[in-house]
Amino acid sequence: MSARAALPTEQRVGLLAWIALVVLQLVWHLWLFPPQQMPLSLVLAITVIPLLLPLLAIRDPRRALLWVGILSLFYFCHGIAEGWSSSSERWLALVEIVLTLLLIGTLGAGVKRKQRS
Repeated sequence: MSARAALPTEQRVGLLAWIALVVLQLVWHLWLFPPQQMPLSLVLAITVIPLLLPLLAIRDPRRALLWVGILSLFYFCHGIAEGWSSSSERWLALVEIVLTLLLIGTLGAGVKRKQRS
């Protein structure tokens, strides 16, 4: 059995949401709405590199998802701010919010409850 098949469903969903969040940031800032006032490299460094840092812990998907879940709070705030302030980018912001909530939800779903004695 491969390691990929051994992952619980919530971890697979979390990993897919993580990948989708990285792709969303790249599409958003490279193609759909490139930055007008800041260098593109700075925008990508702020938005994409933090999402790649948990790759250092990818051998343990639970730990990597925990890191991404913590980082996703920044992206949730970004999605709220963009959704509120920019009507042209609102749909991207809503996708970002949904992905971050999915990430946080998978963290909660993966928590094992202690058995009561």
